[in-house]
Amino acid sequence: MAPRPLGPLVLAVGGAAAVLGSVLFVLWKAYCGRGRERRWGRGEARWGAEPARLPQWDEWDPEDEEEAVAAAAEPALEELEQREVLVLGLDGSGKSTFLRVLSGKPPLEGHIPTWGFNSVRLPTKDFEVDLLEIGGSQNLRFYWKEFVNEVDVLVFMVDSADRLRLPWARQELHKLLDKDPDLPVVVVANKQDLNEAMSMVELQQELGLQAVDSQREVFLLAASVAPAGPGFGNPGTVHIWKLLLELLS
Repeated sequence: MAPRPLGPLVLAVGGAAAVLGSVLFVLWKAYCGRGRERRWGRGEARWGAEPARLPQWDEWDPEDEEEAVAAAAEPALEELEQREVLVLGLDGSGKSTFLRVLSGKPPLEGHIPTWGFNSVRLPTKDFEVDLLEIGGSQNLRFYWKEFVNEVDVLVFMVDSADRLRLPWARQELHKLLDKDPDLPVVVVANKQDLNEAMSMVELQQELGLQAVDSQREVFLLAASVAPAGPGFGNPGTVHIWKLLLELLS
């Protein structure tokens, strides 16, 4: 049977996806305004829910509160430096919820796929962290690789309970790893609170992380960004944020 020609609707959808990808790239380039500069040394990869070494959480010294208030009242001589973090993963893995929790917002009820991108800017004492999430639908995954070389760290979210689509997640992750061999990657095994969630050992094997170059910084952290129980300020999210601060410092 001869292949059927593409209908007008399919062509229109494909064209719209291409335009959307181009627009996303232009907007992100303008948003960042610079190329990536390395700020870390190579180290050994760390696996498991508890990293071997967590960075210390930087907090303001209470004794310096008055000085901080006075400094805030004066015009800044220069803006804080920016760090860029790209948050990717298949649709439904928890990327949008991760950004909401980091920004102090409660998770949304139900699954609402991202049909474009979301961004959050979080200030720290020494720099600002820009987190960009790009939708994980099949049409948008094609454009992921266009952003990898523009960021400092990649966060790849995985639904630990989605066994059926785990091979797709593995394929997309390794495409990104091949695109930039030096970019640090934090793989977040999300939804660990679900009964059907895969263990960290299983995920390490299924995602092929044991085959990654040992000289590359790859981290696998367990998390429940939006746990089924009450509250959303869970330790897993805090560990991710602390690790990001260490990599970006």
